[in-house]
Amino acid sequence: MKKQKHQHSTSTKYKILDFIAYLGITFITFVIFYLLIPQKPSLLQVILLFLLMIPTVIALVAGAPFVPTPMRGAEKVLKIAGVKKGDTVVDIGCGDGRFCYLAANKFGANSTGYELSPLVWLWAKIRQLFWKSKAKIKFGDFRMHDLSTANHIVAYMLPDTLIKFIPKFEKELKPGSRITSYAFKIGDWVPIHLEPADKEKNLSKIWVYEIGKQYGE
Repeated sequence: MKKQKHQHSTSTKYKILDFIAYLGITFITFVIFYLLIPQKPSLLQVILLFLLMIPTVIALVAGAPFVPTPMRGAEKVLKIAGVKKGDTVVDIGCGDGRFCYLAANKFGANSTGYELSPLVWLWAKIRQLFWKSKAKIKFGDFRMHDLSTANHIVAYMLPDTLIKFIPKFEKELKPGSRITSYAFKIGDWVPIHLEPADKEKNLSKIWVYEIGKQYGE
């Protein structure tokens, strides 16, 4: 019971933090909008800006808030998952792209990330210039894409969201493919490895699952 309450309070905390972050991004976007257009914006311009923000709202409501994984945590996830050169890694909610860039640049993997918020996706593409990475950062919902070529999935999403993806994972991923989740478990799946939290480094638990063994051996 205490564990469930803790997970619920943690999920709520992240939703609140992301909502605050979203308000900040929205405010900055409107400021930039008005700075770039000195005259009074037309109704069409306002509508276009509103449409730009819709995917970000969807991502927030869907339970995939943009809360960046600590860089040390992202690297640790990839190490524990066993990512190696030539592997295909997919980050189902890539945020600023750090998982993808690390996987490609440091581990030699073929990595792809999907991001639903246009503002966060744009930030990820800007960061890609500095990383000089060959990773692919795509704007869109990963659920609209086939995952069958991936042998590693990485995620940092809330548990209520992750559980909704189980049917897609089980349908499309091949036996032996791994799904590694930072901070939150995936439904009633049984992990092949559970890395404990490192409070000194402010790193959360890491759950590693393998298709074919997700309900135990």
